[in-house]
Amino acid sequence: MTGPLTDQAVNAVWCEHAWLEAEGIADAVRIEADADGLVVGVLPGVRAREGDVVLRGVAFPAAANAHSHAFHRALRGRTHGTVGGGTFWTWRETMYRAADALTPALYEELATAVYAEMVVAGWTSVAEFHYVHHRPDGTPYGQGADSHDHDDGPHAMELALARAAVRAGIRLTLLDTCYLAGGFGTPLGARQRRFSDGTAERWLARLGSLRTAISSRHPAHRVTVGAALHSVRAVPEQDLAVIAQHLPPGIPLHVHVSEQPAENEDCVRATGCTPTALLHRHGLVTDRLSAVHATHVTERDIATLADAGAVIVLCPTTEADLADGLGPAGDFREAGAQLALGTDQHAVVDPWLEMRALEHGERLRTGRRGHFDPEWLHGIASLGGARSQGRPGAGFSPGLAADYMAVDPHTARTAGSSWEQLAYTATAQDVTGVVVGGVLTARDGLHSTLGDPGPLLAAAIGRLDAAANARNEPGSPAARYTQPWERH
Repeated sequence: MTGPLTDQAVNAVWCEHAWLEAEGIADAVRIEADADGLVVGVLPGVRAREGDVVLRGVAFPAAANAHSHAFHRALRGRTHGTVGGGTFWTWRETMYRAADALTPALYEELATAVYAEMVVAGWTSVAEFHYVHHRPDGTPYGQGADSHDHDDGPHAMELALARAAVRAGIRLTLLDTCYLAGGFGTPLGARQRRFSDGTAERWLARLGSLRTAISSRHPAHRVTVGAALHSVRAVPEQDLAVIAQHLPPGIPLHVHVSEQPAENEDCVRATGCTPTALLHRHGLVTDRLSAVHATHVTERDIATLADAGAVIVLCPTTEADLADGLGPAGDFREAGAQLALGTDQHAVVDPWLEMRALEHGERLRTGRRGHFDPEWLHGIASLGGARSQGRPGAGFSPGLAADYMAVDPHTARTAGSSWEQLAYTATAQDVTGVVVGGVLTARDGLHSTLGDPGPLLAAAIGRLDAAANARNEPGSPAARYTQPWERH
């Protein structure tokens, strides 16, 4: 762990205390990072030097958010207490209304605020599961009479998200998502048109073009492109075969898997097998796969995913909010699968609460305590999430990302806690500083360049609301998308 620090390092961080992976809590730890934000040297028990970033409290490896739909943040506090409780499917209708109103400019503003909220909480990278590709009628940006309005052409939405991430200082893995059907044997609905490229071949072509566009604008340690299949219900089986054959090698692949019992039932009825088995049939269950949710899986599904080395991305606060159920996290761990955490719909954007919800969910599911100790939880939050993005994980060893979140161990929430057990008591409110690649990006709830994320979110959501209301006024072009008979 220790060793001389290189003269080539460009950023240095000094931690009052730090949770070193192999040694536990150490005092006065100095880390240096190279130009790519990777650790090149670590020395405990030394003084800070002039110009060092100083982190108060106890520093931990920062969290990597393995599943995000940034625009879902606009639904927080609006879908949780509907009359009769609602379901995942009724929640989805409210989500469509927000998606209808997005433009590249609105999405860039909203995503910038959402990513700033993530950073101040301790997330330093994010896998953005992105499927709002085109105009609401399905026409690609850069085509048609108003093509001059969007210089970014067909990638207007994607490049807006990349700019948002760079502005917020978060590492982005943009998961460009294939979405071709409204369900098994069901065509796309009117409100899903903008999600789709029409065919797997056209999606693959646009994915290739997007990878070129992103790599020409952003360094890979900041923004990369991966792939996603929305779900097996949204990508017909014949298209799975095409994608399996032509998907570029080496890039991450994420899929929503078995989030709802209805999805499993429909898949078995249509194909004779579970979603995991269907993906496996076409060679898509490999060590680059991240199975998101995996809540309602069979023992065979668990073994298939674990044996392939897939990452299981759990989103505990979202799965609780949508009443999806408690996934078998402990069973996946016992099978040898790597776990990761995501914030999904952003009902909560707090890695500490996601870690705690993971452990609490297992306690509720099994009636026993003590499934994931703090070392496991931090490893899941940092290394698991990074692996799902194809990135180096955060940590204090050479070669890892110099991404850290420090917490105050003396707040009303953390006072008296064993510092090794802060994962069970801390929240984002206790975060004193966040470092991304050796650079201070947030301190005490304020983003270093964007300030308080709250006003940014309020302004962005207000403008999105106004756009949604305008689109849904009687007689507007979009009004037909939201007639009552289309909400079922």
